[in-house]
Amino acid sequence: MSKSFILILGGARSGKSRFAQQMAKGLREKVLFVATGQPLDEEMASRIEEHKRIRPKNWRTLEIDVKVGQTLEGQIGGAEVVLLDCLSLLVSNLILNPSLPLSLRAERSNLLALRAGSVENLAKIDFAEAEKRVMDEIDELIECIDKHKDIFIVVSNEVGLGLVPENKLGRVYRDLLGRANQLLAQRANEVYLMVSGIPVKIKG
Repeated sequence: MSKSFILILGGARSGKSRFAQQMAKGLREKVLFVATGQPLDEEMASRIEEHKRIRPKNWRTLEIDVKVGQTLEGQIGGAEVVLLDCLSLLVSNLILNPSLPLSLRAERSNLLALRAGSVENLAKIDFAEAEKRVMDEIDELIECIDKHKDIFIVVSNEVGLGLVPENKLGRVYRDLLGRANQLLAQRANEVYLMVSGIPVKIKG
């Protein structure tokens, strides 16, 4: 059983990543940072570089876009804290299958904005398969967390507080990320909700 599992939720630019990094630095010295984002466009590449800039240089980093739980099994090594940032991009990676053309996968970085009118691209997504991929991924991640004594910190977006998305892709993403957040929150020892840079502890 994991010594501790902490889930940090929040909206865009709520301060959740910074809070998670401060927490990890205060908990242990040996931190493994797991990044799920991919530089599929200039804006996303810039965000990733900014995250790298503020990350402590002595942290080990793994870039894993899918199959996080499986990959971590052989990669945790001597880490004392595993920080996954973020679940939101992991879920979008799984919905927009990596086997799809790059032109479609590039929309991952825009999932929180979700432009309308992508009817042709939506037709290429098997939503039943996407749901299975997401649920299998969360099961594997929880299994990995349960197996290791390391402290796990997972960062995720809370996307259920705004308007109902106008297209199917947006609604499926909102629903699947919401389900994933619920499953992890049930397992977590502590859960924080970030509000304008202020952490509000809601569990633990």
